[in-house]
Amino acid sequence: MPYNYKFKLLAYLTLYKVIHTIASECHEVYNLSVKDTLQYSAIREHFTSLNTDKDISVVSPVYLSSKSIPELVESLISIISPLTEKFEILLVDDRSPDDSWAKIEKAAKKYTQVKGIKLSKNFGQHKAISAGLSQAKGEYTFVIDCDLQDNPKHIPELLSLALNGYDIVYTKKQKRKHGLLKNISAKIFSLLFNLLTNDPNREYDTEIGCYSLITRKVRETFSRMSDRQRHYLMLLRWLGFSSTYLSIEHEERKYGKSSYTLKKLIHHAVDGLTSESDRLLYFSIYVGLTFFVLSTLIALWISFNYFIYGYKEGWGSLIVTILLSTGVITFFLGINGVYLSKNFEQTKMRPLFIIDKTT
Repeated sequence: MPYNYKFKLLAYLTLYKVIHTIASECHEVYNLSVKDTLQYSAIREHFTSLNTDKDISVVSPVYLSSKSIPELVESLISIISPLTEKFEILLVDDRSPDDSWAKIEKAAKKYTQVKGIKLSKNFGQHKAISAGLSQAKGEYTFVIDCDLQDNPKHIPELLSLALNGYDIVYTKKQKRKHGLLKNISAKIFSLLFNLLTNDPNREYDTEIGCYSLITRKVRETFSRMSDRQRHYLMLLRWLGFSSTYLSIEHEERKYGKSSYTLKKLIHHAVDGLTSESDRLLYFSIYVGLTFFVLSTLIALWISFNYFIYGYKEGWGSLIVTILLSTGVITFFLGINGVYLSKNFEQTKMRPLFIIDKTT
């Protein structure tokens, strides 16, 4: 075959592939746009039938995330505005040491839908979420982190699932894009939590995050709970209600890094395990009984050897036994101390959070 014919054939094949690719993409975009249009139409129609002050509330705890605030607000407004005009965005400043509050005030002046809440001190992420939920007024409330790893574009999809009769819609990340330390610690915590609770209805899944939707009745019930040790997802699972989840892609963190250090992660894990399960106390009983049985058997064995072979020195084994027993006793005294400490904090009946000021 002459060279020019080969060249023309190759050009035609290349052109065909380009046209086919463009046509496929256009068809996909068309299908998505039709799907989105129907989805938005159903949501708008639902909100039109409601007689509420606010249709949607968005609660976002803010800590060391001043750079992401403007982008988060812009994204939320652009996505929610086509659905309803009656919405609010609650940004809860957990006494962040950067200029987060200044950015929140600026956003609140620019957009009437934005409301800033500043806590009197750093209470922690989950109490900041509780503070936002206590001030929310929407029929549907979204909780979303401010680091932009959870994309607000999924809000219409979450709403569509809620309109099917679900009171809670979680998001399940296909792949967590956190650091190695946070991913490993989450896996370990998940294994321990599921082992200690042994409750399929409250099973902890590391792929499910705080990005979620809850209905008004769930929010109001959640806000009535006075647990001092609060973990948003754990309390939601304890509440029950009908729930489902939406699989989403977890995006890379755009600004800064997570404020959760190893020390904070360990403290958070201990709080979660001891506030949601009392099995550690029963575990200490089982270990104590095991040591009692073993010590009885060893005492019988030593007595037998004494009468058969005579007395033999064994200071090393004696010291090891004493140190091991002391270590176990101290460990379980510590567990009891943690539970007593939580009872002490709960009986104080101090407020879960204190709001310093709002915009």
